[in-house]
Amino acid sequence: MKKFNFRKVLDGLTASSPGSASGTSTCPGGTTGVPAVGVTPRETEVQETLASENFQICKTVRHGFPYQPTALAFDPVQKIVAIGTRTGGVRILGRPGVDCYCQHDSEAAVLHLQFPINEGALVTACADDTLHLWNLRQKRPAILHSLKFNRERITFCHIPFQSKWLYVGTERGNTHVVNIESFILSGYIIMWNKAIELATKTHPGPVVHLSDSPRDEGKMLIGFESGTVVLWDLRTKKPDFRFYYDEAIHSISWHHEGKQFMCSHSDGSLTMWNLKNTAKPFQITFPHAKSQRDGKKPDPCKPILKVEYKTSRSSEPFIIFSGGLSYDKAGRRPSLTIMHGKSITVLEMDHPIVEFLTLCETPYPNEFQEPYAVVVLLEKDFIVVDLTQSHFPIFENPYPMDIHESPVTCTAYFADCPPELIPALYSVGAKHKKQGYSNKEWPVSGGTWTLGTQTYPEIIITGHADGSIKFWDGSAITLEMLYKLKTSKVFEKQKVGEGKQVAEIVEEDPYAIQMISWCPESRILCVTGISAHVILYRFSKHEATTEIVSLEVRLQNDVEDIITPEATENISPYTEPSQPITGSPRNVSPEGIKDSIPCLKVKSRPVRMPQGYQAELVIQLVWVDGEPPQQIASLALNSAYGLVAFGNSNGLAVVDFIQKTVLLSMGTIDLYGSSDPYPRQLRSPRRSKQLTADTFCMRGLSNIYSDSKKRIRTSHQSLSELSDSPVSLELERCKSPTSVPPPTTPHNDPRTFPDTPANVKASHCSPVFYLLDNDNVNGHCTSPTSQPCSTGKRVSATEGAKLNRWGPSRPPFRKVQSAACMEISLPASHTEVGYASRRAMLQQLHGISIYSQDEHHSTSYTWSEKESRDNSFSRSRSSSVSSIDKESKETITALYFMDSYGRKNDGTLSPCLWVGTSLGVVLVISLNLPSGEEQRQSEPVMVAPSGTVLMLKGAVLTFSSVDCAGGLIHPPYEVWRDPNSMDDNEKPRKRKLVTFSPSSSQDMGDYHFAVICSEKQAKVYSLPSQNCLYAHSITESSFVLRADVVTVCNSVCLACFCANGHIMTLSLPSLRPMLDVNYLPLTDMRIARTFCFTNGGQALFLSSPTEIQRITYSQEMCENLQDMLGELFTPVETPEAQNRGFLKGLFGGSGQTFDREELFGEAAAGKASRSLAQHIPGPGSMEGMKAAAGGVVGDLARARIALDERGQRLGELEERTAAMMGSAESFSKHAHELMLKCKDKKWYQL
Repeated sequence: MKKFNFRKVLDGLTASSPGSASGTSTCPGGTTGVPAVGVTPRETEVQETLASENFQICKTVRHGFPYQPTALAFDPVQKIVAIGTRTGGVRILGRPGVDCYCQHDSEAAVLHLQFPINEGALVTACADDTLHLWNLRQKRPAILHSLKFNRERITFCHIPFQSKWLYVGTERGNTHVVNIESFILSGYIIMWNKAIELATKTHPGPVVHLSDSPRDEGKMLIGFESGTVVLWDLRTKKPDFRFYYDEAIHSISWHHEGKQFMCSHSDGSLTMWNLKNTAKPFQITFPHAKSQRDGKKPDPCKPILKVEYKTSRSSEPFIIFSGGLSYDKAGRRPSLTIMHGKSITVLEMDHPIVEFLTLCETPYPNEFQEPYAVVVLLEKDFIVVDLTQSHFPIFENPYPMDIHESPVTCTAYFADCPPELIPALYSVGAKHKKQGYSNKEWPVSGGTWTLGTQTYPEIIITGHADGSIKFWDGSAITLEMLYKLKTSKVFEKQKVGEGKQVAEIVEEDPYAIQMISWCPESRILCVTGISAHVILYRFSKHEATTEIVSLEVRLQNDVEDIITPEATENISPYTEPSQPITGSPRNVSPEGIKDSIPCLKVKSRPVRMPQGYQAELVIQLVWVDGEPPQQIASLALNSAYGLVAFGNSNGLAVVDFIQKTVLLSMGTIDLYGSSDPYPRQLRSPRRSKQLTADTFCMRGLSNIYSDSKKRIRTSHQSLSELSDSPVSLELERCKSPTSVPPPTTPHNDPRTFPDTPANVKASHCSPVFYLLDNDNVNGHCTSPTSQPCSTGKRVSATEGAKLNRWGPSRPPFRKVQSAACMEISLPASHTEVGYASRRAMLQQLHGISIYSQDEHHSTSYTWSEKESRDNSFSRSRSSSVSSIDKESKETITALYFMDSYGRKNDGTLSPCLWVGTSLGVVLVISLNLPSGEEQRQSEPVMVAPSGTVLMLKGAVLTFSSVDCAGGLIHPPYEVWRDPNSMDDNEKPRKRKLVTFSPSSSQDMGDYHFAVICSEKQAKVYSLPSQNCLYAHSITESSFVLRADVVTVCNSVCLACFCANGHIMTLSLPSLRPMLDVNYLPLTDMRIARTFCFTNGGQALFLSSPTEIQRITYSQEMCENLQDMLGELFTPVETPEAQNRGFLKGLFGGSGQTFDREELFGEAAAGKASRSLAQHIPGPGSMEGMKAAAGGVVGDLARARIALDERGQRLGELEERTAAMMGSAESFSKHAHELMLKCKDKKWYQL
């Protein structure tokens, strides 16, 4: 008896379900690897080579400026610099290519950094009063030891040169000593009450300075915040001298001879003290105070936060300090002052100074310092000043520290680009670089870095809030600026006092970049901006003066609200009176309603364009009956077709950029035709107020978004507004020398809207529709000369009802939110608030805003009904559902050009545009291109919906095409040729096109696979049969934010990033899960807007407003990562001390040394109290390894670490032996010379 298969019967019923729409394919939902009924065996026979072993996630490198910096340190021998941040991160920088990022698990702010000079280690002190010792002798530093202080707060740290003992000052005024090798606290403690005089009744305050005397290492200078300074004798455990001053001390700096020192104070003064006279300073100066006559006290000045006193053998000493400006000079920027002899130079900075260090030729504190540069760490920049030149130029920074020059709003990542692209971009970008830098080499030159074996061209593109676009060379895990393009130069600048010439919809940053589409092969660039504009650029190596062609596209709502007399009875409190707008009569109606005008004005005169990317076409969406255009949510470009497509919540537009015409401008509902899978009906009449044109401008929205609480900023100030403390870092440091940045807390920004009166009356709306003009056939444009802004003819409401359309309400245009400044909270549960947050995020991602007068913020909506989208493909359009849940607009969320089969069972390939919507519907638009080159320049392109409708669950995110062998099919493209080439100006250029056929590689049949991914699931269809071969439910509890089809290990996979932090990869075409790791929790919109995958198993996102984090999900790259990273530590001999001469060494007493082990060791000082501090073994130490691992694997790991440590000790022993041999030879030489000199002299001649 034949076995009965019940599952196949169910599959057959599903495939033949009468509920499926015409032209709509179905597939077994949620199954993976199960072919659908009607699928031929040949369609599923694809040899897949990827396995789960090919995937592993790890961070590779972080680029950009450390966000919210707090501390700075420099190793003068290794020549590397370390920067600590408020979030517990540490960036270590050396020569270009040497860039390492470390993170404390506690995420406490890093307050102090200290390098044990030339030891390959770093000591960090965090805000949780924990000391950490990092091992830098490996490519990825690890913590060896940690020491947690339980009863005292750390305020200052100091490691003497060539010492293994760390001095730690605390808030109570005590000084502790820590052994760096064992990280154990010594029993030697300098108590504050022993340091000050017994007669003193007040506490001296926290320790703000600790340092050895250059004259005698056994003497330590202790500075207290109150103004007391103590020179402590470590041997006798008593103070030698005490110095008192009325003003608080911020910093102290020694003269190299150890006989005097300088202090900076809170009143803007500098005091010089001599050890011979401790009663008062022998010099008091107010560098920036106005000179007063008659002995009056100088005007008060700002505190001098830090001073450094550096001597030079060949010139006057350098006195370098930050702060100290007088209070009466309002508006003065933060400054660094350099006093050299009688000259005073004030270097004004763009941002507050966090810390600075003077780089000197010698690490020895008792020698002439010979300063040559100053490293200045600002809140948002990192600069180095050259001290060897009189005008103090700055060095050209080789690190990409200016990513945040304007906040990043979007990113694009391209791996394995054409090799000639990077030199071409660099050549045009090098001519626009700034001049006036120092001609000397970058002084931070430590570490080593070599080019890895696996390198290929990688380009990263960032779009910014000011409309600029930056191209970066990201090859070999480095980042270097190639070229910068300013899109704002395409538009006219508004002159002050001229009035409003165009209908701007944003006040700040109207040119902000939203999306980037780039074809590396043809070098055509297309970008969209916040003002609903699209700009197309071509690359040229020659200058040109041309006119920029401008097209205007009218994408309008299907249903319009008509103002009735009732609407004028009450006015909303946030509606401003209508103001006259300057412009042509055709753009503004007599009632003041804007219509058919763009948001920005394109330059109409010929524009001189430098070499590089030159604007060729600007497409702008226009206002429609007083309503602003909606933001563009999707963009696609194809150089071979010569077409660009973009869509938003109103519809889809297709533009021919070769003939400069609009081919298609159609509402989303019109694209369905008779294949609409949803039963749509008109909304019930709604009473709403028609807002005036100015209401949609940001002048009106400024009243909705309270000015005092707006965090949507795109200027440099926005980054400081995002800081954890409302007080700037400079003011924070001015309060007290020991001010500690507060621990990082989530931002609380209670933005609210004014309450809207409930009695506001609204008008009944009568739906009004537009049809296309007579040059449109079957709903698509066929005329190459069709007007882009044609209003068409009106249709009555009854006719509109026959057309079965539905129309949304009109939300106001929301202000641009920079991706560097946006944050949201994402609940993980299935609560109504969680769904609201999810919807609000999707609206921001797709460029749509939902505004209701009943709600206060787009992320805090409450839903009247639970979302049914996860359980059903269709959504109710009933008027009884809340206005939010009705999905008022179906947005075009994804577009993709490719050669495909437009209709089911087509026999030939043809150009197609695949369209995805926010309802999970996929439409295919057929493109009929003229065949010949000459015909393409003149004959029209036919654009028509094919009638094919496919359906997924969730908004469609991405498309791709895979051939029958499982390989990725690249869309056709045009080979780049310089449009302004001098060789063939008079000859018509012939376009060279490259097309990839699905069956060109192997003769396996005339079919290929279409890969479609939505926010909930992925499907693979076989074309032209349109059979759903595979379907996979990616997530049920969350949703996909970004999905890309990429190549990994010479194969193809689908990579997804979900809102719950999971990164997943699925094999193609079978959609088998290869990787699912909870890696990156989504904490703000910045990550969602900037996350992108690329080929080679790489991805990136904006980890902070100023930093780009690159990761890899390829096992092969993880294994080769060690070879690609730079070495932080390089074996370098410590320079020898200067020869001070026989008599100076005999009688000068300079640089006396002593054995600290005798004082601080356990034998002499005893053990410290266990309750004072707790030792914690780090993961990089032997103890940490023993605690974290066990068994054979742990034993092997411990043996390897022990072997590494033994090798390090042997290397150190060899270095010390060589140093001793060199010292012995030098001593022998000097002794022999002295013997020869004194050989023939009498005893009385010596």
